[in-house]
Amino acid sequence: MLASPLPAVLPGPGGTDYARYMRTNELLALQKEPAEWVHPDELLFQIVHQSSELWLKLTRSHLTRALAHMGAEQVGAAELLVDRAAEALRLITEHLRILRSLPPAHFAVIRPALGNGSGFESPGWRLLRTATTELDIAFSQLLSSLRVTALDVYRGQPSDPLYRLAEALVAFDERIALWRAEHYSIATRVIGQGVLGTRRTPVDSLAALISHRRFPTLWEARTALTLAASHGICPARGQA
Repeated sequence: MLASPLPAVLPGPGGTDYARYMRTNELLALQKEPAEWVHPDELLFQIVHQSSELWLKLTRSHLTRALAHMGAEQVGAAELLVDRAAEALRLITEHLRILRSLPPAHFAVIRPALGNGSGFESPGWRLLRTATTELDIAFSQLLSSLRVTALDVYRGQPSDPLYRLAEALVAFDERIALWRAEHYSIATRVIGQGVLGTRRTPVDSLAALISHRRFPTLWEARTALTLAASHGICPARGQA
């Protein structure tokens, strides 16, 4: 026999504390009602993108906190938060895959309902770009304050906290690239190649973004190590 539910004690609308804390009434009212759909797959399209914005909001929060820890030279705490942010991007990328099941003919019906709206206008991705720029600057300042370079970091030990933070930033950068690759793949699968998106931008322009790096110094350090090794220079700092 099920126990009787406890009465709600939190303020706000909803019959349970779960509904009041999670604000489910408001959350579930953010999607179009069936009578408003131009096609039933609008619900799929809208929920995927709305949930992405929520994950991006969380990602931005983690990166902002990581930025504060980096400023205080709390390297381990910053690494943890950057790792979490990367995991959030992994989840965003994975749930995009359900859009592969969206038939092109269905999206052709949905597309006019988007107006001129485009993923390029996503507030979450705009804030993410700002956050990564701030993190790149903060990491450079951290290295400067410690009087080391990115090359010094990568010549050190992988167990070093600074090395681990550098790798967390690189992993996050990779997650952005993987999301962009998935986005491009799905876009071309649904609307084809050589066409214009809702913002009149060529869909193939998405491919050019995949190779863009948000933390270029950390990637350049890898290149420098490879070039040094090719010239017979020992890459390991302090190694005999």
